[in-house]
Amino acid sequence: MAVYTDIAEGELSAFLQHYDVGDLLSYKGIAEGVENSNFLLHTTSGPYILTLYEKRVDRGDLPFFINLMQHLHASGISCPQPVAQRHGKTIDTLADRPAAIVTFLEGMWMRRPTVDHCRSVGAALAALHLAGTSFGMQRQNALSVAGWRPLWNRASRRAGEVEPGLGAEVETDLTVLENNWPKDLPSGVIHADLFPDNVFFLGGELSGVIDFYFACTDQLAYDVAVCLNAWCFEKDHSFNLTKGKALLSGYTSVKLLSQAEADALPLLAHGAALRFFLTRLYDWQTVPEGSLVVKKDPLEYLRRMRFHRRIVSAAEYGLGAEGVSV
Repeated sequence: MAVYTDIAEGELSAFLQHYDVGDLLSYKGIAEGVENSNFLLHTTSGPYILTLYEKRVDRGDLPFFINLMQHLHASGISCPQPVAQRHGKTIDTLADRPAAIVTFLEGMWMRRPTVDHCRSVGAALAALHLAGTSFGMQRQNALSVAGWRPLWNRASRRAGEVEPGLGAEVETDLTVLENNWPKDLPSGVIHADLFPDNVFFLGGELSGVIDFYFACTDQLAYDVAVCLNAWCFEKDHSFNLTKGKALLSGYTSVKLLSQAEADALPLLAHGAALRFFLTRLYDWQTVPEGSLVVKKDPLEYLRRMRFHRRIVSAAEYGLGAEGVSV
């Protein structure tokens, strides 16, 4: 989440007249994230989240996101629900941006995830994957392997400003991943961005998952690889094997990995690290000054890329034989 586009109180109050959410009491921008402009609304009927979809989001993809949240909720996954206007519309326009309101999810995200948090996240991700099997819509992952080189081409000219010699290193990684990326692993709906700030906990229990605006159809094990990157590295950039084992055991307690998925996990984790390095690098260069956006350091994911290059087996992430189907 972030704020690129500000909105005037009068404009927002007029927008809310189309909803049965009561009168506007207050609103404020939410700085976390880098994708869309988000606001916490307080109205006489309670809190809500308002999202203005910025340029990286294709308006044609919005029905996928909205319908997915509705489907997951109906399947028992705790996540925000789109709020419809009186005439049934869930997507409208505000400040010249596509806009939607969703329900507020109670809880807070963990800035220092524990082993237990990682186990809960793994189980929740597997449950999301199972619930997604009956979702009828599909959306291509624009930020999978085919999208990385175009993104790199836009960001590569200034890569040396981040670290000398970075261009050749990324080119080598990108070529290896393009030439070896798996194509036939089990696929379905993935969240694709299940970082700690997109998972809420309440009283020690996972209370829900938010921010489905990278969700898409892709290989399920890639989503596991994203989570290993997001949840299992410490502040000193070391990989926490205990957290990796917990996350993977949580996942496989609900849904086993195939042998092919287990074999591909080091490459998938390497690719996931490159994906977030590239988007962070691009955003670092292009996010306008003055936006209410927390820029994230691309070097954090460069260090993860270097770690994953050395991994040869999913056991090095903590995957046990009991988590792999035979």
